[in-house]
Amino acid sequence: MMAADFPGAGPGFTTDTAGLTLREVVHTSVGGRRARIWLSNRFGTQPLHIGAVHIALSANQSGIVGVTDHVLTFNHQESAVVPAGAEIASDPVAFQIPPLTDIDVSIYFSDHSHVSTVHADAQQTSYAANGNVVSAPSLAGRSKPIHCWYVLTGVDVDAPGDSAVIAFGDSITDGWQSTPDGNRRWTDDLAKRLAANIGTNQNGVLGVVNAGISGNRVLQNDWGPNGVSRVGRDILARDGARYVILLEGINDIGRFAMDHRPYGDFPRLLEAGIAQIALQAHLRGMKVIGGTLTPYRGSAYYSAAGDRVRRTINEWIRTSPSFDGVADFDKAVRDPKDPRQFAAQFDSGDHLHPDDAGYQVMADAIDLHQFSGAHEP
Repeated sequence: MMAADFPGAGPGFTTDTAGLTLREVVHTSVGGRRARIWLSNRFGTQPLHIGAVHIALSANQSGIVGVTDHVLTFNHQESAVVPAGAEIASDPVAFQIPPLTDIDVSIYFSDHSHVSTVHADAQQTSYAANGNVVSAPSLAGRSKPIHCWYVLTGVDVDAPGDSAVIAFGDSITDGWQSTPDGNRRWTDDLAKRLAANIGTNQNGVLGVVNAGISGNRVLQNDWGPNGVSRVGRDILARDGARYVILLEGINDIGRFAMDHRPYGDFPRLLEAGIAQIALQAHLRGMKVIGGTLTPYRGSAYYSAAGDRVRRTINEWIRTSPSFDGVADFDKAVRDPKDPRQFAAQFDSGDHLHPDDAGYQVMADAIDLHQFSGAHEP
């Protein structure tokens, strides 16, 4: 699971963490014998002081499986300083991690620590407690729940094979409206399918990296930097990545309508932005699968003109040479009687995001044969 970072500029997102331990829970896609983490101060303006970090398998709620608790180091030191705007990786640690399981990364922030790099919509409960309690078996009774990932932007698992699938997008990839703590995002469902598939395992297709940011847009900064600007950090820099599933653009369409502007040549500009993301991935030898934009009639920023743009973009995705394959998410979740909206059984209720069943059919719509061919850079 990848927590793509988010600028901590809004209420509840910029946090003085000095003297706190954050026990952050993340869900793995693959298992392995070694792991490392990534910590980010991308949006910080001051150095971030890390006092200690531990990693362990999760137990109930805020607890850990004590015998699996391991100290993480940075250049062989247990403390670290993350410069403003920077990201650091830990040293790898020998740690037996099962596939499709929850792990806890406990981070103690020493003095002068002000966090401003956050992933807001984690769909996962983590915990905050006072003091250095990174190795505590449980934080029950002395912690409060939090629902963001702070500073932690990645967990790498060293597994056999050399391939990962990056899911790049917005809140639908982020899993908004899926069951909290249930790991029911479409990316989780895809990870389960890949884990169970003999063909993709034989071809070294293993992990799923979730690089979704809720509210994200292809062309404009909004919730998080614009999609084109994220390519280097969230696609090209991912270890072992060979495939990208690209699903983004519905926020561009909807927010454009809310600004009461005529669309004009906007579809062309949006296509160009999406194509640029695909092109840069191709230049690194990755295979790119285009995800069609799901329906949104009934949502807060629906418009008939916007839906025409969505359908135009989808037809382009289905036919464009910019993509090596297509995941037709639109077809999977739409109402056959009115393709402008979700089928009732797949609608979370906000008419923009799927429910758990909708996320499952999205994962099921991805043809795994697209991952089984020989990779040619």
